[in-house]
Amino acid sequence: MDLKTASALRRLRLVSAPEAVSFLLLLVCSVLKRTTDFNAVPVMGMIHGVLFILYVIFWVDAWNRAKWSFGTAALYFVLSVLPTGGFFAERKLRREAESAVIASRARQEQAVKTS
Repeated sequence: MDLKTASALRRLRLVSAPEAVSFLLLLVCSVLKRTTDFNAVPVMGMIHGVLFILYVIFWVDAWNRAKWSFGTAALYFVLSVLPTGGFFAERKLRREAESAVIASRARQEQAVKTS
C-alpha cells in the first residue's frame, strides 16, 4: 500500500466515528425537539451534514485509491447511513490498514532477504 492510499484510508477512518456521533446526537435532538422546547436540530443538522459530506468525499477517495470492489465500497457507504455504522466502519478500516501495513512490511523483508 502506498502512502496516498494509507492516507485516504486514515482520513476516512478518522471522520467515520465523529460522523456516527453526530448522527446519534441529531437523532437525540430530533426527539427533544418534538418532546420539549429544546431545538438544537438546525445546529446539529449542519454539523452532521458537514461531517457526512466529508465522509462521502473521503469514501470516494479511499474507494479509488484502495481499489475496493463494489461490494466493499457499498458496505462502507451503507455503514455511513446507519446510526451506529460509523463505529463499525472505523473498526473495519483500522483492521484493513493494520493488515496492509503488515503485508507491506512482509514484502519489504522479503525484498531484503532476496537481495
